[in-house]
Amino acid sequence: QVHLTESGGGLVQAGGSLRLSCETSGRVWDTYALGWFRQAPGEDREFVAVVSGSDTTTYYGDSAKGRFTISRDNSRRTVHLQMDNLKPEDTAIYYCAARDGPVARTEKSQFKYWGQGTQVTVSS
Repeated sequence: QVHLTESGGGLVQAGGSLRLSCETSGRVWDTYALGWFRQAPGEDREFVAVVSGSDTTTYYGDSAKGRFTISRDNSRRTVHLQMDNLKPEDTAIYYCAARDGPVARTEKSQFKYWGQGTQVTVSS
C-alpha cells in the first residue's frame, strides 16, 4: 500500500511562514514526482507546486510563485513546502500527492496517490 502523511499545518498570521512536510511510505519510488495541492472552502482543489522525480524541475501555481518553495529530502521519500509571506487567501487544506512516474505535472488527474491533508489557516 501507498501512504502519504502531511504535517506542519497550523494557524499563522499574515506575513508569517509555515513549512509543510509529507512523508511517503509503501510502494512509492524515489523517482516519482511529488506535489502539493490545496482546497479552500467553496473552491476546487488547485495546484500549488510539484517537483520532478528524475531531475530538479519544479513548477508552481500562480498563487505560489515567489513565495513558496518545494523540495525533497536527501532520501527523496519526503517532500516539503516552505511557505513564506503567507496571505489570508492561502487558507486551505493542503494535500500531498504522488504521481506514478517522474515527470512533473500540474493536473490533479495525473496524481495517483494522495494524503489526507493538513489545515493551513492564515489570519489577517
